[in-house]
Amino acid sequence: MARADGRTSTGNEGLDVVLRGGLVTNRLYLLEGSPGSGKTTLALQFLLDGAARGEPGLYVTLSETDEELRGVAASHGWSLDTISIFELAAAEEALGAERQQSILHPWENELGGTIQLIKSEVQRIRPRRVVFDSLSEMRLLAQDPLRYRRQVLALKQFFAPLDVTVFIVDDLTGEESGQRDAHLHSLCHGVITLQRLTLDFGAARRRLEVQKLRGVDFIGGYHDFVLRKGGLEVYPRLIAADHHEPFVGEPVPSGVAELDQLLGGGPRRGTTTLISGPAGAGKTTIALQYVFAACERGENCTIYEFDERIGTMLSRSKAMGLDLEAHIEAGRLVIQQIHPAEISPGEFAWRVRQEVEGRDSRLVIIDSLNGYLAAMPQEQQLLLQVHELLSYLNQRGVTTLQINPQTGLVGSMVTGSIDISYVSDAVILIRFFEAEGRIRKAISVLKNRSGQHEDAVRELRIDSQGVRVGAPLSEFRGVLTGTPEYVGPQSPLMEDRGDGA
Repeated sequence: MARADGRTSTGNEGLDVVLRGGLVTNRLYLLEGSPGSGKTTLALQFLLDGAARGEPGLYVTLSETDEELRGVAASHGWSLDTISIFELAAAEEALGAERQQSILHPWENELGGTIQLIKSEVQRIRPRRVVFDSLSEMRLLAQDPLRYRRQVLALKQFFAPLDVTVFIVDDLTGEESGQRDAHLHSLCHGVITLQRLTLDFGAARRRLEVQKLRGVDFIGGYHDFVLRKGGLEVYPRLIAADHHEPFVGEPVPSGVAELDQLLGGGPRRGTTTLISGPAGAGKTTIALQYVFAACERGENCTIYEFDERIGTMLSRSKAMGLDLEAHIEAGRLVIQQIHPAEISPGEFAWRVRQEVEGRDSRLVIIDSLNGYLAAMPQEQQLLLQVHELLSYLNQRGVTTLQINPQTGLVGSMVTGSIDISYVSDAVILIRFFEAEGRIRKAISVLKNRSGQHEDAVRELRIDSQGVRVGAPLSEFRGVLTGTPEYVGPQSPLMEDRGDGA
């Protein structure tokens, strides 16, 4: 039954969010997409959802057989016993012996007779939801574009008074499809387009777009989805402005007083801090120091690990006195290993939302942005994707630490082809420098939008007892040129500390 608001669920939670509630009941909709994009699976979800709500469903198939449809359903763990399947080819063969004399297909019969068979079946079953699969066979039957459009219009007029919500499926095959699509779009109340994109490497990406929906607001643009056992999992496009929550922007301490002084007490809630530097400089360790301190305070945290293996990171953190495993067991820390070639930006944003809204995660780490870039099918979209995700986290009062490895170990270092520093509220820079024949590390804060910060360059040391930040290095030059050099006395530099230090 239709809901009180006059909407009908598509059977897909994510798509209903995109449609801001579902489809308008008793209308005709076009579901189009190339072969393999997931049209049949979504159509079956639509009918099975209706069956669960006590609404009879009918699947009219001109292309696939009953056995093929049941095979698709079985691959998702579904049974089609609760819906009716009308296989047109089988129905036509039953009309007369003359059609059994040779192997004939639906497009070899008169279009008028085919339409009449469909109408008779609808009148017999009286369904509330109908799927018509697919229009490519109707095009072949019609042979003439005007006749084809006239028959589609006749179908729409036939269903209009019957209290039926209809999906007509189009696989976008055939020549001059663009012109026919324009005609077809004008006839339908709404149009949902599914796309399958093959990348140079990794799994195929799928996305959908609601091209039109008359008289109803919906979330425009592309929405990533995956086709898994159990159906389509749609990830609605993230709109940060829709998720504002009031919060207090107090500092988030790290537990290392000197490190907190660099940022005027620590990064603020609802801000993003970029930790940048060459490989091996200690970027992840600094981020883990904030995570450990937050977990010790009883806050929930989440780490998205693109680069390093989780086991390696946990072993390294434990060697520095940060026992993260205890907080994982207590449920305060969740670490997700992200495989860039297997995840879309939309799915990643959805995972972040689940942690923030479902688990109340207050501190999020993205390690690293290079890995996030690898998850993008088109590089020019990276900045917009990152900006919207970080804006969402800021709106929810989440403290975000993003790690950005720089290219090059010493000398001139670059951040890559895309500059993401402007989307960060604070930037922490770590560099190597040489003094007294030893390689050391320097840490400084380049900017902090949310408050005051030190302009000093301090030495950074990381050992078995954790993170240490030394006194300001006043005799330090060249930090911004890429070749930092310490020219002062040796005494201000930190030395190894003993077990009791």
